[in-house]
Amino acid sequence: MLLDGEQWRSHFDSYQRDAFRFEAQPVYTMPREAENLARFLRAEPKPADHNAAWHRRVHGFVSSGRRIGRVRVVRQPLTDYQRYQFAWGIPGNIAAGEEIRILDVTGEEFEIPQQDWWLFDDSSVVHLNFRPDGTQINRELITGDMRKYQQWKELALERAVPFADYLKEHG
Repeated sequence: MLLDGEQWRSHFDSYQRDAFRFEAQPVYTMPREAENLARFLRAEPKPADHNAAWHRRVHGFVSSGRRIGRVRVVRQPLTDYQRYQFAWGIPGNIAAGEEIRILDVTGEEFEIPQQDWWLFDDSSVVHLNFRPDGTQINRELITGDMRKYQQWKELALERAVPFADYLKEHG
């Protein structure tokens, strides 16, 4: 089942305990980020309200006792988009309460499919489907046996390092 607009937001916001994202794309081509990505690449200052709506949502989830986090897969060298995320996106998300870890798979084969997905309360998965250029095609609700996603989540969390630790090692 495809989730668009309000269906997606409702499904996302209704999780009870834990929302986890496996984030594997090297680039996301998102119209609402295009201007800020261009500013970053021109070395302009980050706007004070950058990603504020997401930060409010994350803070709301965490304040209500729910967890939200992700593992971000990278390969060296980082793409321009990943450098933008590292400088402008991830620090604010962490400050809002999101738990973010980095999984550097440079030179490695990794056992988890290179598919972006959210796992909600270990009971549903939403695949985020993208074109090769990073443009999102759709969001697909997956139900049924969640064991492989739970195992992939555990593996990713085990192999990933906290964002701050990654920065210390890789600058």
